[in-house]
Amino acid sequence: MTREAVAGAKRLVVKVGSSSLTTAAGGLDGDRLDALVDVLAARGGELVLVSSGAIAAGLAPLGLPKRPRDLATQQAAASVGQSLLVQRYASAFGRHGRTVGQVLLTADDVVRRSHYRNAQTTLERLIALGVVPVVNENDAVATEEIRFGDNDRLAALVAHLVRADALVLLSDVDGLYDGDPRKAGSRLVSEVSGPGDIAGFDIGSTGSTLGSGGMASKVDAAAVATAAGVPVLLAAATSAAAALKGEGGTLFAPTGSRSSGRLLWLAHASTPRGSLTLDPGAVAAVVERRLSLLPAGVTAVDGDFGAGDPVELVGPDGVAVARGLVAYDAAELPALLGRSTRELGLREVVHRDDIVLI
Repeated sequence: MTREAVAGAKRLVVKVGSSSLTTAAGGLDGDRLDALVDVLAARGGELVLVSSGAIAAGLAPLGLPKRPRDLATQQAAASVGQSLLVQRYASAFGRHGRTVGQVLLTADDVVRRSHYRNAQTTLERLIALGVVPVVNENDAVATEEIRFGDNDRLAALVAHLVRADALVLLSDVDGLYDGDPRKAGSRLVSEVSGPGDIAGFDIGSTGSTLGSGGMASKVDAAAVATAAGVPVLLAAATSAAAALKGEGGTLFAPTGSRSSGRLLWLAHASTPRGSLTLDPGAVAAVVERRLSLLPAGVTAVDGDFGAGDPVELVGPDGVAVARGLVAYDAAELPALLGRSTRELGLREVVHRDDIVLI
């Protein structure tokens, strides 16, 4: 029934990678983009499109013969290319009477309590208005997103954020193989019911040679989405029409149920800015009793972070047990360690609502 769930999804998130939108020389291929939009628009229903390609679109206007390696030029290309990419999507969808809206996200937008709800509200309103949100990482300023290299994880998180019925990842390969797809004997995996099905695979050698994200990021994204109850279909962009019908490719079946959106963001989209070392009693309180972390239970502080940043909570053995949004700057905490909140009238170091176990 899971392939039927993809085919019948009322609200669908589709992600397309740079390698499926670019020419052999590395620039944006308008014809391929138009062909993809024709397929997406013909399906109807509620659609969120997560699209790479901003850097590629910026190469020609800047006179760059290939994708730059240095970060500053990548950011410049993304800044120029993002507007051109969305303009092309607007024109392509416009032929079908559909309006698009650009949504650029960074990790902060989907982790910080004050930001993630705004992203959710914006996307929901765009969908309610019949708009196709075109989502991308804000590559012009978000250095970590460019280093991550692809939008696969972002697509999984967006699928959860908008409570999508399914996620389709379109790539330059037609699914997950149990070996290098370029070698004889490699077999396409039709369905993955859980991590155990691919435990012996060398994922690093089974994916795209053209895209920057690679197969590993797609499998990781599928794990994030399926853990939140969202089925995922990985297929070739050239077979998009079949994929939207739930056909072909590799189907990743749901392994969990929907959970708190913000905690999913915290677990999978955040990059810890530091760590707090907990004593055994604090570890038990956070992990077993799901309580807030108090200053009395913290024995050490590492990193340069500000209030509201994500940090890892580690036990005395140095193993991370949870991740949370810290309520203090790193410079404030050393003077508070081991002291009672009742004694000092302090707030929690990390509130239990801002903690996710890992």
